[in-house]
Amino acid sequence: MLSPAFLDNLWYGNHPASIIIAPLGWIYSFLIRLRRIGYRIGLIPTRRAGVPVIIAGNITVGGTGKTPLVIWLAQYLKQQGYHPGIISRGYGGAAVHWPQQVRPDSDPYMVGDEPVIIARRTGCPVAASPHRYSAAEGLLQHSQCDILICDDGLQHLSLARDIEIAVVDGIRRFGNGRCLPAGPLREPVSRLQSVDMVVTNGTPDRGEYAMEIVPGSLHAVTGTNVLPLSAFAGQTVHAIAGIGYPARFFEMLRTCNMRLIEHPFSDHYAFTAADIMFNDDLPVIMTEKDAIKCTAFAATSHWYLTIDAGMDEIFQHRFNKLLKDITDGQKAA
Repeated sequence: MLSPAFLDNLWYGNHPASIIIAPLGWIYSFLIRLRRIGYRIGLIPTRRAGVPVIIAGNITVGGTGKTPLVIWLAQYLKQQGYHPGIISRGYGGAAVHWPQQVRPDSDPYMVGDEPVIIARRTGCPVAASPHRYSAAEGLLQHSQCDILICDDGLQHLSLARDIEIAVVDGIRRFGNGRCLPAGPLREPVSRLQSVDMVVTNGTPDRGEYAMEIVPGSLHAVTGTNVLPLSAFAGQTVHAIAGIGYPARFFEMLRTCNMRLIEHPFSDHYAFTAADIMFNDDLPVIMTEKDAIKCTAFAATSHWYLTIDAGMDEIFQHRFNKLLKDITDGQKAA
């Protein structure tokens, strides 16, 4: 298996191998376009869930900030009087049968780490399945949701959608601009022209909506202790990140005046005790996504940082308009 460091250099650097395998990306892009045409003309069927569906996804491999946005959307919809449910792929989950109803105390190794975080942070009904329509159907059978948010479902066209939101990494953008395997793109960049909104995690380009990732507080991985992020300012800490772009998490800690010993891992990494234990007394800070998989073997020196998405009034105005279009029946099914 290719290492994350090699893929990062291949897709976001100037590795010559990307040019060599570029024709494979062209073939992939052609097949993706052909598949979209099949859905558009009805050759491949789509199915409606029975309630409005909001998609929050991306066109690149790896993390862009979808999960914080999904959590924000769920909390915002609850404030507007909706009863949202959330469906997710459950990536990395080892469950044999799908869909799985996800609760705050569900095993992340069975249903995936991100669905468990979403269930904990939102209090909303959550279901996971590699087949998004199956997850939606299962969720609606077990809850009274009147709107669904699909976490990372932009490419799952078999589930009909009412609003599409694409999330872009404001730093890495689209890498070398090539499709898999020569680049990080799941779909050509032109796909963004068909979505309702493009949200940028960082500084947006023209026509995009800014999303700010706001660090919260430090929580004990085991126990209930909570500390302000400034608690370890000026200290050396071990920083652990098994996410799509660990450098972003490390930079967030550096801006809080911490000296880091970095421990990057691949996205959705299956941690063991040996991965997070070190022969010193230094604090260990990790992402919330990693912490839920380390609870059984973490020590009192292990902390995780909560983060939230911040969306401005411009985004909210546009999002409200799209919601009103659904309610009034003005948006085509």
